[in-house]
Amino acid sequence: MKRKIYSLLLAASTLFAVSCDLDLLENPNAVNADTASPDFLLNRIQLDYQSLFNTIGDDGMRLTRIINQGSAQYEGAYTPTTTNGYWSNAYANILADIQFLEPLAEEAGFNRHLGIAKTIKAMVLFNLVDSYGDIPYSQALDPNEFNPATDSGESVYSAALAALEEAKVHFTETSSGTPNDYYYGRSYTKWVRLVNTLKLRYYLNTRLVDAGASTSGINALIAEDNLLKAGDDFVFRFGTTNADPDSRHPRFAGQYTSGGGDYQSTYYMWHLTEAKGFDDPRARYYFYRQVTVNSTNPDEIECITQIAPAHYLVGNFIYCLPGERGYWGRDHLDPDGIPPDGLKRTAWGLYPAGGRFDDDSAAPVNNPALGAQGAGVHPIMLAAYVDFMLAEAALELGTTGDVKDYLLSGIEKHMNYVRKFAKDSQEGAKVVSYTDDTRYEELVDAYLDYVDGEYTDAESDDDKMDIIGREYWLSLFGNGVEAYNLYRRTGKPDNMQPGLEANPGVFPRSFFYPNNYMVTNTSAVQKADQSVQVFWDKNPAGNAWVY
Repeated sequence: MKRKIYSLLLAASTLFAVSCDLDLLENPNAVNADTASPDFLLNRIQLDYQSLFNTIGDDGMRLTRIINQGSAQYEGAYTPTTTNGYWSNAYANILADIQFLEPLAEEAGFNRHLGIAKTIKAMVLFNLVDSYGDIPYSQALDPNEFNPATDSGESVYSAALAALEEAKVHFTETSSGTPNDYYYGRSYTKWVRLVNTLKLRYYLNTRLVDAGASTSGINALIAEDNLLKAGDDFVFRFGTTNADPDSRHPRFAGQYTSGGGDYQSTYYMWHLTEAKGFDDPRARYYFYRQVTVNSTNPDEIECITQIAPAHYLVGNFIYCLPGERGYWGRDHLDPDGIPPDGLKRTAWGLYPAGGRFDDDSAAPVNNPALGAQGAGVHPIMLAAYVDFMLAEAALELGTTGDVKDYLLSGIEKHMNYVRKFAKDSQEGAKVVSYTDDTRYEELVDAYLDYVDGEYTDAESDDDKMDIIGREYWLSLFGNGVEAYNLYRRTGKPDNMQPGLEANPGVFPRSFFYPNNYMVTNTSAVQKADQSVQVFWDKNPAGNAWVY
C-alpha cells in the first residue's frame, strides 16, 4: 500500500492550505516531518513531473501542428479551465513536495535526493513561466499567505537557474541515502549533463532579452563540453502493465484499448511523407496506418468532397489528406464531429507511444496486446535536441561551432535514437525484418544529403533558421514543450498550416491563468486575452508572427 505524503501545502489559490493548530492535539496517523520518507517524497515528485510534462506538452503539440488541434477558434480550445490540472500538479504536488523534502534531505545528508529534486524544481518553474509568463513564486509556498502575488517571469527564470546551480553541486557532494531514480538509474554524471543542458535551454530562450549573456553562457557550456551526449537522453520510460496504476504510455492506453484516440496532424504527416519527395525514415515509427489506401467515403472523411478554404488555396497549403497512402488525420483547428473512424484513422506508432511499427499490415489497433504494448517514452530532453539548440545559437548569436554540422548531427542523432528505441522494443524483430540496418543507414544518409544541399543553397539566415526549426520540429514528436517554445522564440517552422477558418482568433502566446487560481486568490488578475507574451518572447505581437 502506498504511503501518501501530505505536505503542509495543498491547493486552492496557487493551491495551498495551511496546517491547523488543533489545540495541542496531534493526529498520530498524520505524516509529518518526523515520519515522512524522503524516498517516497522523491518518488512522487518524479512521477508527478512526467505527468506535468505530458499535459503541458499536449497543448504544445497541438498548437504547433504536431498532432491535431480541434475547435475552430483558439479561444474555444484554450479557456481558463483548460490548464487547471497542470497548475494544480505543479504547485500543490511537485513544488510543495519539494519544499517539504528539502529540509528532511538536508538534515539526513541526502544530497542526491536534493540534486534530483532541485533539477525537477527548475524544470517546473521554467515550464510555468513558459506557459503563463508572470507566476506566483516567492509567496506561493508560504503557508501563511493565502493570496500570493505574482513574480516576474524573468525573476522566476533566474530562480530556476539558481536551483540548477545548486543541484549541480549536490550531484558531486558526498551523499547519504540511495534515491530511486526513475530517469537515469543513479547515473549522476548524466544528471550533471542534464543540468548543463537545461542551462543551455535557459540561455537560448533568453537570447532575445540579453544576447550578450546568452552568447557567453552558451560558449562557456560548449567549452565545458559536458552537455547531453548520445545515450544520456532524459526520458521517462513506461511499462506494459494494464492495471491500477496503468504503467503504459498514455497515448497507447488512449488509442490501443478500443481504438479512437488522437487524430494525427495532416500537416505534420505531410512533412514526414510528401514534402521532400520521399519518406522521412522516422515516419513508420511515429505513425501506424490502420488502412493503407485513402477512404472514398465522405461519411468518414467529410473534406474529401469539399474544396479547400480560400486562404488554403492562396497559400498552397496541404488540405484534408497528405498523399494517397492512408495517412488519415485532420487539418489544424478542424471542429468537425467524430465519425465512426476510430479503427481507420492513423494511430500513434511505436515511437514514442509504444504502439505498432508500420510494416503495411494495416490492422485495427483496438488490441492492447499489439506492438510494444505501451512501453513507450516521454522524450523530455534528448541529446539530439542539444545539437539543434546549438545550431540555432551558432546562427543567431554566433556562438562556437558550425551551424550546418550541428544541424546534421541533430538529425542523425535523433534518427539513430528512434531506431535504437524501436530495435530494443518488443517490435524489434519486425523493425529489422522490414528495414535492416544497412538500408536504414542508407535512408538516413539520403535524408542528410537532402538537408545538407538545401541548407547550402539557402540564401538568407532566415531561410537557414527555417530549415533548422523545421528539422528540430520534426524531431520533437512527443515533446510539445520544446516545440511551443521553438515556435514562439523563432517563428519556425514558418508558413504553418492555418486554421480552417480564415480568422481563428488569438494564437496563445501564453495561456490564461487557470480558473482554480483565479477564483481562490484575491490578488489574481486575469489576462485580457492570450496574446500576452512571456518575458523572453520579444518577437512582434499578434498572429502575424505565429498563428
